[in-house]
Amino acid sequence: MIKNYIKIAWRNLKRNKAYAFISVAGLALGITCGILIFTLITYHLSFDNFHKNSDRVYRLYTEWHDDGIGRSQGVPQPLGKTLRNDFTLAEKTARVISFHDNLITITQGNQVKKFKEDNGVAFTEPEYFDILNFPLLKGDKKTILVKPGEAILTEKTARKYFGDDNPIGKVIRVDNKVNFTVTGVLKDLPANTDRKQQVYVSYGNMDEYTGSKKREDNWGGVFSGSEVFTLLKPSTTMESANSAMALIVKKHYTGRDLQVWKFKLQPLSDIHFNSDLDGYADKKYLWALFFIGLFLIITACVNFVNLATAQALNRAKEIGVRKVLGSLPHQLFWQFIAETALITFVAVILAIGLSFIALPAINNLFESQMTFKLFQLSVFIMLISVLVVFLSGSYPGLVLARFQPILALKSKLSQKHVGGFSLRRILVVTQFSISQVLIIGAIIIVSQLHYSQTTDLGFNKDAVVLLPIPQQDKAKLSTLRNRINEVQGVEKSSYCYKAPAAQSNNSTDVNFNHRGEDEHWGINTKQGDENFLSTFGMKLVAGRNFFPADTTHEFLVNETFVKKLNLKPQDVIGKMLAIDGKTIKAPIVGVVKDFYNYSFHTEISAICIMPDYRSYSTLAVKINMRNAKTSLAAFEKIWNETFPEELYSYQFLDDSVGKFYEMDNIQLKLVEAFAGIAILIGCLGLYGLVSFMAVRKTKEIGVRKVLGADTMHILWLFGKEFTYLLLIAFVVAAPLAWWAMHNYLQDFKYRITIGPGIFLTSILSTFIIASITVGYRSVMAATANPVKSLRSE
Repeated sequence: MIKNYIKIAWRNLKRNKAYAFISVAGLALGITCGILIFTLITYHLSFDNFHKNSDRVYRLYTEWHDDGIGRSQGVPQPLGKTLRNDFTLAEKTARVISFHDNLITITQGNQVKKFKEDNGVAFTEPEYFDILNFPLLKGDKKTILVKPGEAILTEKTARKYFGDDNPIGKVIRVDNKVNFTVTGVLKDLPANTDRKQQVYVSYGNMDEYTGSKKREDNWGGVFSGSEVFTLLKPSTTMESANSAMALIVKKHYTGRDLQVWKFKLQPLSDIHFNSDLDGYADKKYLWALFFIGLFLIITACVNFVNLATAQALNRAKEIGVRKVLGSLPHQLFWQFIAETALITFVAVILAIGLSFIALPAINNLFESQMTFKLFQLSVFIMLISVLVVFLSGSYPGLVLARFQPILALKSKLSQKHVGGFSLRRILVVTQFSISQVLIIGAIIIVSQLHYSQTTDLGFNKDAVVLLPIPQQDKAKLSTLRNRINEVQGVEKSSYCYKAPAAQSNNSTDVNFNHRGEDEHWGINTKQGDENFLSTFGMKLVAGRNFFPADTTHEFLVNETFVKKLNLKPQDVIGKMLAIDGKTIKAPIVGVVKDFYNYSFHTEISAICIMPDYRSYSTLAVKINMRNAKTSLAAFEKIWNETFPEELYSYQFLDDSVGKFYEMDNIQLKLVEAFAGIAILIGCLGLYGLVSFMAVRKTKEIGVRKVLGADTMHILWLFGKEFTYLLLIAFVVAAPLAWWAMHNYLQDFKYRITIGPGIFLTSILSTFIIASITVGYRSVMAATANPVKSLRSE
């Protein structure tokens, strides 16, 4: 029986090639999206779930309750030691302090190799590898990183540094400051971990590396790279752990700080998804992807049902004969399910091929290393295939099984017997509602990104080159800038810690005008020389720029600082400002117009700008882009002659600012792709329906043309039906899209408003696409010779 079902199904599909092609193409596109989204979601959900006892592993983080609530994944450096020594809540506790973009130098005889580690170097306590499951391939796990001067590398990093030689006993130098001997090799880190460092060195060398012993006892500062991981005992509850955190605060803080500082535990499973603590992916976006994938599969199934019910009348006589010969309704139902299964099988094979082709592009977009897990993928494909077969095949199968044989054989079945246009209207509205939600979403994301990238940032980000400064040697800094300024095309230059808007922001406490207590908010510090304002095109609204100096003798503040004090710009000029635990004090001499110091996701901070050559890590150079090529070549030559032992690199400021919106751009590309696929599936269905209508209305069109109807009248016969449906789809989609995108925009502190123009653009673009789809087949029907049309009947 099954063999018979499949044989008849194959014959029917061969006889209706256009119907089969459109059905297969639509289902294949929908299933492809489903497979890719399933892979993406399971990949992110798998992050760091491979560690032993992962349910008991936590990371400590800092929370400030002051002017609002602030959070950082970083903690004061002594916190981990205090938790380990003063409490017995944990089996293991380890501190790890990570830096980025470190230079690794390896000397072998007369040969010197230099490597830039973008993921940086981690100064790590040995217990870290007892808490997290990163297997050691070479070395003694009991002794690694116990003594100062030791390092362990991952397999691929060891190969990069030393080739096929045994790395054990080899020496690496970090940032031309500290030498480390390799004592172990780790198995390469899996792709699904947020721990990206490939080089781990002894925590005991932190003081030597930073040149300061104060950090080990500093409870007032937080560096985002300073993290603590702990493995709690099975008997330890979150309540007891949080109580311990409260006791630590009571012991090491006084006064108002007792209410401000909080330390909490973050589960390992939350690290990847908590955007407040530098997590990569918010779970709400994974849910959004899930629903997009679900909607695309529904769209493909709707497309199939639409076409299948439209084709049902063409099979009326076949069903009538089968019923007269004794076929039962359930046999006819399963016959159509077999046809659907055959189409789905072909679509799934095609979808798997498309998925393998598309996965490298998805990996490139996310800078990830996703692979298909065969077992998971097989289970998903089986489930999705069964779902699609019954979702797509059940209704058409029931319609066919319900046909009355006498009416079918007399060709007296009409549209009402197959659900009529009312059903297909609902299905078309469903399809294009989904499409228009995605179109509106894409338009709003594009508009927000355009707003973020074209709005005045309060500083000039164009044609500014950022050169790294690896040493704070006064003589070298002076020589470097003098030589850079002599290069043709250089307009201005400034030494600074970072550009006005940067990923790295330092915040500290602030005391204004000798007040009795510090302000209930922090201040963002920007170190820069006297050319900082002119190089970045920033404006003063009161006072003057500070005079040239190597250390902080004067401050500039921004308008937000003044607003937080409820004063006017001129009121703060000449007043004293103290920061960093009142260790740095100086008068305020100017107020700078507000500028965005981070992305549009975050509010503008209270900011102070001050000179301090010991903090400079960047030389910002404003250039004339007409001389960019020769200028950049000259910069490299001068820089390498000034710092021959370092590794040269540079970055344009506008590229640096663009990195703030990397995830938004990824979301945009995904929404654009899915919107395009949804529209394509919808258009395939529209073309199939119009083709069916053209065949069914052949005689009607011929009669109308003989009676004098012109081509435009015939075209309107086809177009009016779909015009009404698209308008209804828009009415359904608009409020859904507004709700979804209103929630999306809440992630931006500075955002666009959702105006009527966005919705008008969406409906117009949908009409144009649908008109092209419907128009081609409609014109063919409208321009056909009526004599041939009537003769064919």
